[in-house]
Order: sequence, then structure tokens, then C-alpha cells
Amino acid sequence: MKPLYTAAATATGGRDGSTTTADGRIELALKPPAELGGPDDRPDATNPEELFALGYGACFLNALSRIAREREKISAKAFTMDARVVLGQEEDKTFNLAVELHGTLPDVEPGKAAELMRAAHEICPYSRATRGNLDVALFVGETPV
Repeated sequence: MKPLYTAAATATGGRDGSTTTADGRIELALKPPAELGGPDDRPDATNPEELFALGYGACFLNALSRIAREREKISAKAFTMDARVVLGQEEDKTFNLAVELHGTLPDVEPGKAAELMRAAHEICPYSRATRGNLDVALFVGETPV
């Protein structure tokens, strides 16, 4: 692989700490969500699952836009992607992640939208990196692909 860009960040304190990018442009407080024993009100904090959802959603939307534009000559300017990251616990008490990617593709026929979502899943770097390691479910709106 030819490196094109490297992102770097430092986390301290785990889920109840902070994280900062190496260039100092992003500094975030980390708090567990209420469902994991964190505070009910955490207006200035996030958690690893939210950060993963942000990154995966943006990366997948970029892949989807590229597929739509290059293969189908469809403008993707109005497309949006909702990424949902689920943290769960297995029977053996280990933790695992699952992802749902919900694409909104206005003015694209549902069958074509599903085809575009599947094609984007093949080229998205996040999808490629996690393939076989976590469950990723694709949706057009709330309809499974």
C-alpha cells in the first residue's frame, strides 16, 4: 500500500478521558453513554462508538457518491448517510460492534439505490477494513438492502 495520509491522535483515560489529534485541531472529552453508566447529560463529550459512526458514515457516503457519479452519472449532492454503531456483549462476556448504514438517495429508484449501496460497500475503506470482523447491515432508508 502506498500511504497517502496518516491521521494520528492520542487518547488518555479510556472511555472517561479525552482524545486529541496530533495536530491539535480536535480535542474531545470522552464519557461513556448513560447506557454504559455514564452521565445522563454529557453535552461536551463523545465516545468511541460515536466517533466511529462519524468516520464510517462520512467515508461510506464518499464511496457511494463516487460510485453514483462514475458508474451511473448520478449526482449525489443530496445523498445522506446515517451510521449507527452498536456496542454489544457476547455470551462469553466479550464486547463486539455492529454497524448499520442507512442511505438516503433522493430521486434514485429503490432497486438502483440498493445496488449503489452494495457497490459502495465493496470499495469503502472502512468496509474493507472491517469486512469479516463485524456485522455491517446496509439500508436504503429503513429498508434492508
